[in-house]
Amino acid sequence: MNQPSARTAIEAALRNPNLMAAAVALSENRLEDAEPLLRGHLRDAPTDVAAIRMMAELAARVGRLKDSEALLRRALELTPDFGAARANLATVLYKQNRFPEALEHLNAVLAEGGDNPVQQNLKAAALGRIGGYEEAIALYQELTARFPDHAKLWMSYGHMLKTVGNQEESIAAYRRALAAEPTLGEVYWSLANLKTVSFSDDDVAAMDAALTTESLGTEDEYHLHFALGKAMEERADHDAAFAHYAKANALRCAELHYDPQAVRKQVDTIITQCTAAFWDARAGQGHDAPDPIFIIGMPRAGSTLIEQILASHSMAEGTMELPDIPAMALREGRDGREEREGREGRDTDWIDASCGFSAQDAERLGAEFIERTRIQRKTAKPFFIDKLPNNWNYVAFIRLILPHAKIIDARRHPLDCCFSNYRQHFAKGQAFSYDLAHMGQYYTDYVRLMAHFDAVQPGYIHRVIHEELLENPEREIRGLLDFLGLPFEENCLNFHQNTRAVRTASSEQVRRPINRDGVDQWKPYAVHLEPLKRALGGLWETYPAIS
Repeated sequence: MNQPSARTAIEAALRNPNLMAAAVALSENRLEDAEPLLRGHLRDAPTDVAAIRMMAELAARVGRLKDSEALLRRALELTPDFGAARANLATVLYKQNRFPEALEHLNAVLAEGGDNPVQQNLKAAALGRIGGYEEAIALYQELTARFPDHAKLWMSYGHMLKTVGNQEESIAAYRRALAAEPTLGEVYWSLANLKTVSFSDDDVAAMDAALTTESLGTEDEYHLHFALGKAMEERADHDAAFAHYAKANALRCAELHYDPQAVRKQVDTIITQCTAAFWDARAGQGHDAPDPIFIIGMPRAGSTLIEQILASHSMAEGTMELPDIPAMALREGRDGREEREGREGRDTDWIDASCGFSAQDAERLGAEFIERTRIQRKTAKPFFIDKLPNNWNYVAFIRLILPHAKIIDARRHPLDCCFSNYRQHFAKGQAFSYDLAHMGQYYTDYVRLMAHFDAVQPGYIHRVIHEELLENPEREIRGLLDFLGLPFEENCLNFHQNTRAVRTASSEQVRRPINRDGVDQWKPYAVHLEPLKRALGGLWETYPAIS
């Protein structure tokens, strides 16, 4: 059977009143109107690739990325020359953190379709996620030259320049973005997030003016409030600063609908199921690779500093905050739930699935992680670092599939750590961080789980107390390297001279020698932090006692 061309399918769709009505509904985001039209059409014409692509777009908009991916792959199976479907597939893969696959399809689209700025922009972003910074920067240079008034292009270019340590060029790119779009709040926040830029009175006036813009969106609004919080902090007006932080966090929290009990239930379930006897029964299971070093803990707890220290060692490579462990664990939970039909999904599904792993499952998944992360490794160093802080909740999964991996718990004073998160807007994730009470409960759950592993797997996790590292860096670095089985190297003390790319909010801070600038930053705000203190219980008073 001859395969229809993409052009033929699109021309047919333009003549179909139902598909045209569905297209209009999609363009107006009336998904509830578009879906029945598309489903009805596909019942009668299940191989109509134009309709399949539209259904895939609908699925992606409501977050059903796997469904969207399956639909797009079906469209390409039917019509391999359907460039628009391939471009959509690249986007869906990017959103699932599957960057090498996204790049493969982007390269095919660009090879076939030639000059496509939208796809070139996505390619630059994907390259940045696998360490292809030089090529990404070259793409952004070309795109900003062609579209000098495109604010978000300049902003993305600024992000990439910041990652590789070109701070002055990064600031210049952010300023170009603001010249093009003065109300783009994310750019002001990006300047604040460098941690090294002081806002002028003119900057503050411009941000205040932007907040009065009638058409200002919520995203711009909370970014502006986060940035103004930093500007007021620079002026030692802590009440005004906190008012801006509180407004920013309230706006962001309202979008996310975070449930603090979900993490609590996960921790309770892990503590109940993953006992000492559980681990004894699984001795010798899992993949035997010793390569990964996981740095876990709360965000803003000093994990980037530890990573920079270790990445300055001749035997350890720094990568970035890799998404693979949570993605794999949650996938196993979904797959297990599908096998157990007849009940709703739960936040603990991945734990149930993990506890049911056979020795073969554990070996297979450990090997998969090593293979998935291979693209992030640019050197021949024998060890590599994954510093996704939230992996603390997946330590049981890591222990099952990679029993020889090393785990480092980066811990910082709960009030400094939590308030630092409250002042921070994260590009994605960290939904717990936009409410003081939520944050305190998240911190206590994290400490509970680490204490459990100390009890049932003593010595498995090495803890680095941030303030002790600042006080006596050589002693703490030697202890850390001993835990990892690595010889001491002076370069680890001179980590700030390392020119490697750093993607996190602490990128500029770890390019400076060790300092105590971040210690006790919560104290001027103490009057505002009662909800956090209550949620933490006695942890903030007994720190750094481990309990």
